[in-house]
Amino acid sequence: MTMADTGGFWRGRNVLVTGSSGFLGSWTVKELSARGAFVVGLLRDRPGRAITAMHLDAEPDFVVHGRLEDYECLLRAVNEYEIDCVLHLAAQPIVGTAYRDPRATFEANIRGTWNLLEACRQVSTVKRIVVASSDKAYGTAERLPYDESMPLLGRHPYDVSKSCADMIAQAYHATYRLPIAITRAANFYGGGDLNFNRIVPGTIRAVLSGKSPLLRSDGTMVRDYIYVRDVVDAYLQLAEAMDDERFWGEAYNFSVEKPLTVLQITRKVLEAMGRTDVEPVILDEVKGEIPAQHLSAAKARRELGWTPRYTMEESLRETVAWYEAYLGTAGTR
Repeated sequence: MTMADTGGFWRGRNVLVTGSSGFLGSWTVKELSARGAFVVGLLRDRPGRAITAMHLDAEPDFVVHGRLEDYECLLRAVNEYEIDCVLHLAAQPIVGTAYRDPRATFEANIRGTWNLLEACRQVSTVKRIVVASSDKAYGTAERLPYDESMPLLGRHPYDVSKSCADMIAQAYHATYRLPIAITRAANFYGGGDLNFNRIVPGTIRAVLSGKSPLLRSDGTMVRDYIYVRDVVDAYLQLAEAMDDERFWGEAYNFSVEKPLTVLQITRKVLEAMGRTDVEPVILDEVKGEIPAQHLSAAKARRELGWTPRYTMEESLRETVAWYEAYLGTAGTR
């Protein structure tokens, strides 16, 4: 039995997971499958054999090949599979990609969100929708940590895309009473993240390749970091709570509430690898990122009873072990 199995809540329930083959999506499908859900995955790209090799038990029951920008595709998926629960995880998730190509990011993250919610509005079977926003939606704040009462003030392309998607979700609840809840999670990490420009997988791959990790920033940027398996538990716990309408329209921060600088998280990864002798190379070339971000998870603790299960030390050990196994067979690419 998996953690948070609440007497078979998910068994036989029809769930649409957007971004089902991505980093967070694959872990979510794995957990939903373990709990007996019927999972429909929306898939644009499959990020290579790593995800399927790791999650042999995480293939959706059905895969819909399509894009968030295609409204008719989304409407068909929600309607034909009589979806009860939507977990909207798909997005263009990389800050640097958004900086280089804001239009594509806005199309996926903003248009994609209103397309999906409009499709859900047309189909009566949908009883709960969890929209994955981000801590980046808050933008730069005068005080930290962020709490859910603070305004959404994204300024750079990625941050703006998340602020807009978040507010669109709020609008669909306030105007149409759609059963929506919003998650704003810290930066998550874990096995299966193939975006190697992110600090945790990038550091691990560099060291396994006999190189020093490269820090795009000056190393002083402050962020929250949370293990992907804790994120999955949080999202599913919130979806379960939505039988109670008081959770509709609410946003929740999910964080371990232990902010670290980029240099500190890099050193923790090196420690987990037993390579504290390695010195990171600081490039200091980052653009369009917020200097400091971290979250209060007090509301999630108070209203949902949510707390993270994993310490950073044990989760980093699991993460390093995954990449050692993957890169040992798949090469260091």
